[in-house]
Amino acid sequence: MQQAKNDIPVKIDTPDAVARQQVGFGDASNYGELSGEYFTLNAGTDVAPLFEGLEDDLCQAPHWGYVLKGALTVRYTDGTEEVDETGTLFYWPPGHTVRADEDSEIVMFSPQDEHTEVIDHMLAKMSGST
Repeated sequence: MQQAKNDIPVKIDTPDAVARQQVGFGDASNYGELSGEYFTLNAGTDVAPLFEGLEDDLCQAPHWGYVLKGALTVRYTDGTEEVDETGTLFYWPPGHTVRADEDSEIVMFSPQDEHTEVIDHMLAKMSGST
C-alpha cells in the first residue's frame, strides 16, 4: 500500500501548518515495540537472496515508512509489485521483498522483534553462516 503526499487527506490547513492524515494505514495492534530505521540502498540492490530461508523466502515483518529519495520495487507474496518513489508514504505488509531501482533512502518503522530476526537472518546470509 502506498500513498503520495498530495493524496493524503488534509486535516488541518492554516497559513502556519498543514497536517495530513491517512487513517487505516496498516494494523500494528499485534506487535510490541517499534524500531525506527533509516536505510540507504544503491541502485540495483536486490535483497531477495538475503531472505532465502525465511517463510516464503520473503520478509515477514511489516513496515511503515517514507521514501526520502529514489525508487524501490516491492514484490509481495501473491507476485504483485508496486513502485514506491520519492515522496511516497508506504506500508509493506508481511510477505515482501525489495529491489532498489535507483539510489534510494527510506525511513521505516517496524516491529522491532520481528524485524530484528529478519536483519539477523540477512547478516547470517551475508557472512555465509546459513
